[in-house]
Amino acid sequence: MNDNLEEERKILEELDDKKALQELEKGYPKAEKLLEDKEKAEEFLQRLEMKLKKIPKVGETLAIVPIMISLVRSYLNKEYTKIPLGTIIAITSALAYVLTPVDLITDAIPIIGYIDDALIIEACLKLVKSDVDEYQEWRENKNKVKTIDETKK
Repeated sequence: MNDNLEEERKILEELDDKKALQELEKGYPKAEKLLEDKEKAEEFLQRLEMKLKKIPKVGETLAIVPIMISLVRSYLNKEYTKIPLGTIIAITSALAYVLTPVDLITDAIPIIGYIDDALIIEACLKLVKSDVDEYQEWRENKNKVKTIDETKK
């Protein structure tokens, strides 16, 4: 067991921004393919949401994941399309990495197993943060309008 922990520590030390970005980019082809099939993409998003519910302490970095899921879902449903396809591909790649149980650090190791997931999400956010912020603003404004409309009924 100590050998496993030592191995995980070594991996963590070696995992930097550059490697995180490489892992993110490695998933782009799968992300593009996934986005071509709305049903598979929705199933993927649902599985990801279920996985997040099982993580005991998600932390600040992974707290953005539900917003990323919502963004991809809104894009797939053609509710929010004012976003570059490259952003959707990067986000989908990052989400796919998080969903994969066997990645750089296996998710079977409590807490430590999610550190690499957080690093991949951070790497993705460095690329797409302004687009995610715009989506959040759109979503908030959409919800405000919905509330106003509902009060008129």
